[in-house]
Amino acid sequence: MPATPASPARDCPLCPRLLAYRTSLRAAEPGWHNAPVPSFGDSSGRLLVVGLAPGVRGANRTGRPFTGDYAGTLLYETLIAFGFATGKFAADPADGLTPVDCRIVNAVRCVPPQNKPEPAEIRACNDFLRAEIAAMPRLRVILALGLIAHQAVLRAHGMKLAAARFAHGAQHRLADGVLLADSYHVSRYNTNTGRLTEPMFAAVVGAIRAQISG
Repeated sequence: MPATPASPARDCPLCPRLLAYRTSLRAAEPGWHNAPVPSFGDSSGRLLVVGLAPGVRGANRTGRPFTGDYAGTLLYETLIAFGFATGKFAADPADGLTPVDCRIVNAVRCVPPQNKPEPAEIRACNDFLRAEIAAMPRLRVILALGLIAHQAVLRAHGMKLAAARFAHGAQHRLADGVLLADSYHVSRYNTNTGRLTEPMFAAVVGAIRAQISG
């Protein structure tokens, strides 16, 4: 896939550590996606969901954000419940699920070792997030899943990190007038430990629905 302003090339060389990891995964699992994961959904949507990075057996394997591991179950089922997606999520890019008025992307497009991108990698990928945001002319709300996604959105808007502190359920008005809504990440760890429950996440997405529909 060729690079576009909002999408890195399949062999993006910007992050040497991620490039080396991706190369090793291609050798071990040649049938996997093993490349920067493109965004999912319509760029005319009013909601952009920003995650952290692809999971090694999730989006890195399937090529679709939040698809193939547990995190997608809570995310997509909640989006469906509030009308931001249609169909049934089956953790498979061929499941027919379709975002509605919504687009999903990660702050870091390539899978990082131990699911932990380094600060330089987050910064290197920020231009792609900035271009993604700029390509959504009807954008009203950005949902940041976790602190890193929250900070990446601020950087993409040229804002200082201290301008808006991350907190689950918080909402912040960004420099361009778009609303930034925060949630804990929909990871298995957060849900297993009770840090994030289904009602907690539903409350965040429900508040976004009210903002967009109001």
